[in-house]
Amino acid sequence: MSFHPVDLHAHTTFSDGALTVAQLVAVVKGKGVRPSVADHISGDIDRALHDAADVERYLDALDEHDVLRGGEFCWHCDVWREIPDDLLRRFTHRLGSLHAVWLRDGSLLHAFSSPWPAGLDPQDYMDVHVANLERFAGEMAVDILSHPTLLPMALRKIPLEELWTEPREERAVAALKRAGIAFEISNRYRPHERFVRRAFDAGVRLSLGSDGHNEKQVGDLAWPLALARGVGAKDDDLYDPLVHGSRPPR
Repeated sequence: MSFHPVDLHAHTTFSDGALTVAQLVAVVKGKGVRPSVADHISGDIDRALHDAADVERYLDALDEHDVLRGGEFCWHCDVWREIPDDLLRRFTHRLGSLHAVWLRDGSLLHAFSSPWPAGLDPQDYMDVHVANLERFAGEMAVDILSHPTLLPMALRKIPLEELWTEPREERAVAALKRAGIAFEISNRYRPHERFVRRAFDAGVRLSLGSDGHNEKQVGDLAWPLALARGVGAKDDDLYDPLVHGSRPPR
């Protein structure tokens, strides 16, 4: 059987991508990949879909193209709670992201913009991060956790294996398994093999995503697919919304 990987995490000019939908479809198909668009849906990102009206216009536009209709919702922003069910059902699949997490004092720490709080130990932060992930999995009706190992800028020089300890990986995988949420192997924010293998061995479905924003990046699934194959994943183990469906809205 020939296998055409599905790029389930790519962006267009609806948010912070450089391509139109038509351009993205042409580029991705040229790479032998089935195209998917998953733009940001959040009131907390400048170039994003901010409300139900934006989402409706976005889905109407995607209907004109041969593309899977995804959306990437921020866990920390309430927009995902406000989109009507009839719109949510028009997505072929929905992604959720931890672009920010709630700290113990009730403040938000953003992965891309917040300064590192004085006195916050990285290991203490990771415990809070995993607790947010568990809440995300229990509350958000999404199909995929985008870039599962994405962390704040201040931590990105520390090896992932030192921050994502095995007990933390076990908690994250258990939460995703309970919820039926797939683990994305992101080409942009690359997870370490131990975490991917743990998810796969636990029966969590894997998803391939370029998180591409320009012509070079979109549809580039060579590394995610190689890692999936390396942990033993077959075609049927990879999330495909046309095969496995999407979770109903809550």
